[in-house]
Amino acid sequence: MKASQFFNEEQKKLITDAVTEAELNTSGEIRVHIESDCKEVVLDRAAFIFEKLEIHKTELRNGVLFYLSISDNKFAILGDAGINAVTPDNFWEEIKETVINHFKKSKFDIGLSTGIKMAGQALKEHFPYQKEDINELSDEISFGDKE
Repeated sequence: MKASQFFNEEQKKLITDAVTEAELNTSGEIRVHIESDCKEVVLDRAAFIFEKLEIHKTELRNGVLFYLSISDNKFAILGDAGINAVTPDNFWEEIKETVINHFKKSKFDIGLSTGIKMAGQALKEHFPYQKEDINELSDEISFGDKE
């Protein structure tokens, strides 16, 4: 199955709405990337996608990637240097566990949207929303469809 066909339109909207809502809590920028498969270490692949989507180019280096590979059930949350500099090493663990618990019930859209909202709340402490905040990255899901 192509990654772009994994979610129906309603599920995609739930996820993108979660990104929009989360970003009302924080100046952090959140992206979601879905791929069919991941043949390498998930954090290595997520780091490659992070750079490809130019998440590292936010002004405060406060971008976040939610990465999911659907056929091999690989998932990662990757935060940029600005986030990692001010948060503890286990910053993403509770969010990741919550997301994976939903995934285990095949509720991938609920898992992602819940995790994204949690990320917005968690980032609020270190990167509060600024009224002049500019949305630096697209809120749309990106897909890695391989033909």
